[in-house]
Amino acid sequence: MSKKEIIFLLILATIQFCHSVDFMIMMPLGPQLMRVLGINPSQFGLLVSAYTFSAGVMGLFGVFFLDKMDRKKALQLFFIGFTIGTFACAFANSYPVLLIMRALTGAFGGLLGSIILSIVGDVFPFEMRGRAMAVVMAAFSVAAVVGVPFGLFLANHFDWRAPFWFLGIISLPILIIIWAKIPSLRDHLKDRDHGRTAYLIYREAWSNSEQRGALFFIAFLVLGQFMVIPYISPSMVANVGFSERELVWIYLVGGVLTIVSSQLIGKAADHFGKARIFRIFLLFSLLPILVITSLGRSSIPFALIFTSLFFVSMGGRMIPAMSLLSSTVPVQKRGSFMGLVNSVQQFSAAVAAFAAGHIVVKQTGTGYLLHYNLVGYLGIFFSLVALFCLKYLKKQY
Repeated sequence: MSKKEIIFLLILATIQFCHSVDFMIMMPLGPQLMRVLGINPSQFGLLVSAYTFSAGVMGLFGVFFLDKMDRKKALQLFFIGFTIGTFACAFANSYPVLLIMRALTGAFGGLLGSIILSIVGDVFPFEMRGRAMAVVMAAFSVAAVVGVPFGLFLANHFDWRAPFWFLGIISLPILIIIWAKIPSLRDHLKDRDHGRTAYLIYREAWSNSEQRGALFFIAFLVLGQFMVIPYISPSMVANVGFSERELVWIYLVGGVLTIVSSQLIGKAADHFGKARIFRIFLLFSLLPILVITSLGRSSIPFALIFTSLFFVSMGGRMIPAMSLLSSTVPVQKRGSFMGLVNSVQQFSAAVAAFAAGHIVVKQTGTGYLLHYNLVGYLGIFFSLVALFCLKYLKKQY
């Protein structure tokens, strides 16, 4: 890649970092939020799913306008909305208000995810897309290594609102960088079918076997992950024996390993084939899913081995998966289709978090989280269904 392309990707990755931390910070804040706000696991699940459900709804609306806008203008608009929503979370003073503010932030955060994936798909050819996607998705790892631990540090030394103040403040200079450094991105507007309405987009997505298969693929893939993810931190405190301060190590160790592995995974996906790498990591991911959701009192180093393997394997699933999905449709249709993909992804995450919140219950007296192992079995089942759906994706690998 050229220096210009690397700088371009780093700006996108920085944006991805901000809304990744904003979403990810809720999971390790779970024990503190349940204690301070006096909420149960089911209500905490709603806090997580409010963000993703709102993002899913906005993804559906995004079909109406994502391919009609300059990608840069869309990026600016959505990031402004995200910044406002993040500041609003910092002002929340009760559970109902925080729930509403999480939904507001999710609406713009979800659209940011769609537009970033569309931009990567537009700018980088298929043979480079794995590496480009790896750079952008490495933001999740950096968020885990830097953003989440620092957010937890702020929460432990001040209160749970402090991470949202931090994110809102650092988002302001990023808005200036987007305006100054991201060029106008209008190539997708050339030869655009002006008669292609939202109804036709939805109908095509359902009637086209490749697009329909892609949507089922991402739905089951995300269900397999988000049945497990929201309750990793609460279970590590309640079941395994971590303190709230020790949760930092989960994200620090797992994130560092994922930063390294994501770049190797992106290169391997471009070299050996995206579907092959996806299959390998999906099957590999079943072990940490099974262990994490069944773990009782254990040493911190032992638990960290499997939480880190979980982080790495989730990256190994998503990097080739998103590269494949971005190649399902031509550039003129990519924004709308990736909006649909993002919408399905967010709805699936919301359903998974909501369902897991009604399966996992807190044992009276001990605080132990029961039935998390059942959530793990469901995560494994949905992951295997996603593996089956892979065969319906566009045969470009």
